[in-house]
Amino acid sequence: MINPVFDLSTRVTVLPVVHGSAFFAREVRRRLQAEAAGAWDCLAVALPPSFAAGVEEGVEGLPRVSVVIQDEDDAASSDGRGGCSYVPIDPCQPLIEALRVAQSADVGRAWVDLEVAVWETPVDLQLPDPYPLPTTGLEAFAAACLPVLPTPVPGSQRDERIRHMAYQLHLLELEHERVVFLCSLQDWPWVRAAFRSRAPYPEPFGRPRMPVLTELAEDSLYFLMGELPYLSFLYEHRRAEEVTGRLDASESIDGIKTLLIEARDRALHAGETEVGRPLAEQAASLTPQRLRVLLQYVRNRTLLDHRMTPQLYDLALAAKQVIGDDYALALIDTARQYPPQRIGPRGDKGAHLDFRQITDDDGNARDARNRLAGVPRTWRNLQLRPTPPAPLREQWRMEWDPFGQCSYPPEDTRIENFQQHVREQARSLLGLDLPKVEKFSASLKDGLDIRETLRNWHTGELYVRELPPSRGNIEVVVMLFDVPADPATYTWRSTWYAEHEEESTLSFFATPHEEGIVGPGIGQSLYGGCMFIFPPKPIADVWTDPRLQGLASLEERLLAGACLHSKERRVVVVSPQPLSPRWRRLAREFRRQLVYLPLRRFSADTVDRLRRFHVLNGRHVRSYAARYIRPPR
Repeated sequence: MINPVFDLSTRVTVLPVVHGSAFFAREVRRRLQAEAAGAWDCLAVALPPSFAAGVEEGVEGLPRVSVVIQDEDDAASSDGRGGCSYVPIDPCQPLIEALRVAQSADVGRAWVDLEVAVWETPVDLQLPDPYPLPTTGLEAFAAACLPVLPTPVPGSQRDERIRHMAYQLHLLELEHERVVFLCSLQDWPWVRAAFRSRAPYPEPFGRPRMPVLTELAEDSLYFLMGELPYLSFLYEHRRAEEVTGRLDASESIDGIKTLLIEARDRALHAGETEVGRPLAEQAASLTPQRLRVLLQYVRNRTLLDHRMTPQLYDLALAAKQVIGDDYALALIDTARQYPPQRIGPRGDKGAHLDFRQITDDDGNARDARNRLAGVPRTWRNLQLRPTPPAPLREQWRMEWDPFGQCSYPPEDTRIENFQQHVREQARSLLGLDLPKVEKFSASLKDGLDIRETLRNWHTGELYVRELPPSRGNIEVVVMLFDVPADPATYTWRSTWYAEHEEESTLSFFATPHEEGIVGPGIGQSLYGGCMFIFPPKPIADVWTDPRLQGLASLEERLLAGACLHSKERRVVVVSPQPLSPRWRRLAREFRRQLVYLPLRRFSADTVDRLRRFHVLNGRHVRSYAARYIRPPR
């Protein structure tokens, strides 16, 4: 059946592709396999004949990625040594996928591009995201791109290459029954026009340098491959399952979720060592709820950039904001992994490549240009603060002055605001601030009640409210985060006094800050429980007060201290578990009443942020602490 969009003649059809796209690679594979047996007998690719041997050898070596490099005599190169151009042997390159299918089907291959002395990089072109390709189809996608495709400048290298490829296709249709031609989506309309108009073809460059197949180091694959290396690995794994018949080729690859979960699993495995413990703690917080929030964040970031598939920057930024810096770094490291590259005697050794230069084993760098460059990438800065290495943390720990200690003011502000919010929640629960509402008769009392007046607007009556006299206040708030608390875990117990009238007097038990050094004179700790007295007042240290001796647990000691120092009858307790009868009896001994607020009443993310606090080794550390303390997510 004739395809009016892509068929150049009854014997030649063209498949325009976006280089470096796994979606196009799967579409090319599907279309070539859908051809009836023997219906196509030649695959033409937009590469010059000099690359044939190296690319064919590299395709046979897949899934191990390599690169075919051709030296050039470019006098304008920044290195002064001519530079080079290269073809990446990437499993997610549509052209490479077509060659793999042709090799397995024993179909002839033709290399129809023009040999040139110096390869000129095409202009960067922003095309629509290939994500909807399986739904829209290749024909609709190519037609939608037509208005933005640049016209080749007459006499330019691109114009000469297009006319040469059209001429070569004319020669191939004389020798073959069915030719499938793969070229860049940018060149497809102009190849079609040159083919039908039989445009004059240029003479090829006579003596090109022969390209060389080169192995690449694994850490260079991110700059070479069109997709993220780990997503390319998932694509290659799915392709192997399709070849063996274990999976249907129509099934999609949920690569982003797999990448996030793999990064979490690697982080949890790293937690078996002391160095990887902070990373494992962050990874363990990737619950299904947080994963949903992270994916929603990624989706919103992607849509803001007018795309449908996220970039590594979007994934890392979302991981940083939702989970933490250590997990974001683990995600970046996982995304750059490509396990098949470690196959073979050389392991992951090889040349090093970035976007513009390639470095050989001797350390010589040359300008390099990708002949199968896909959608242009943009560089963005993302500030990440990883956990310092163990030797440096040990040095900071040894330099700690045990006689200097203070808090970090931004964290003081956050937790003071939260404990005031808890007080308001408790007052609402007890009805201490509920006004009395009645019809207006002679006095407005404490003001007009707008809500009740509007509710009875049809009656024409006005309603006023009267605030009852104060029946008590809430002076002490106790927050218990871990019940029952393990004394071996929360070995640091202390009482801090307010630095100004807006702060509370604070007693707490927490993990030792010496084990969580994050910077010079900066330690991180985790609250197990804490008590706030506001307005602040000096009190005896709860943990050394002889009046509180003999209590069995850390929670009881803190609750007893709260009941002892509270002038008000009610003491608010925030806890993950209901108050035990033993705690209530303890409060009655001090003639106090415990008011229970469940911890789940508050956001789990908020509670997690408040539990983690930093201890500074003196007030002078506040001047540079922000450089080492990560802002809250």
